[in-house]
Amino acid sequence: MNRLRIALTKGRLLEQTTELFEEMGLDCTPLRSPGRRLIHSLENYPLDIVLAKAPDVITYVEHGACHMGIVGKDSIMELGGSFFEVLDLNMGKCRFALAVRQGENFYGTYKSRRIASKYPNITRKFFEKKGIDVSVIRIEGSVELAPILGLADAIVDLVETGDTLKANGLTPIEDVASISARLIVNTAAMKLYRPEILGFVERCETAIQDRNRE
Repeated sequence: MNRLRIALTKGRLLEQTTELFEEMGLDCTPLRSPGRRLIHSLENYPLDIVLAKAPDVITYVEHGACHMGIVGKDSIMELGGSFFEVLDLNMGKCRFALAVRQGENFYGTYKSRRIASKYPNITRKFFEKKGIDVSVIRIEGSVELAPILGLADAIVDLVETGDTLKANGLTPIEDVASISARLIVNTAAMKLYRPEILGFVERCETAIQDRNRE
């Protein structure tokens, strides 16, 4: 059986992915103590794991450096790319939300609004569908600062509990999209390694179904 290579997103999503893999029967000992190594080989399944940042996961899969990848739908929506999105893994759940300073009537004006976001492409598309003219300001760090400092009228950002927004005097007023982790596959790899990839996908699906039954 050919060994597959999968790119995983580092950070919080890696922990959830490791748990899913263990439920699939994979020995994830290397992922529990990865140290500084970025590539790990599983012993009981023909799978090599590459640890990368979310945008790089997409790049590695799109260009064939990795056969598969696991990445949030937020990165897929923002960056796009040529690959197959084959499975919603039902983890890493959160939502994109439009948030403003508490008490502010965002839609009650005809002026052009300034929106701060780490995801300018998603933000532009959201407002284009509404036919609303906005100016999008890209922020790399804590986007909640933008309305507080008067840089923007609102933000579009990922929201899990909403506690950070509340702590900074902001409130979500509209959902932009629901987000979860997705399994993506390189287009050429799907042809070259179809049996192996579909076998892996089937194991993922079975583990997710078992979770849902609990």
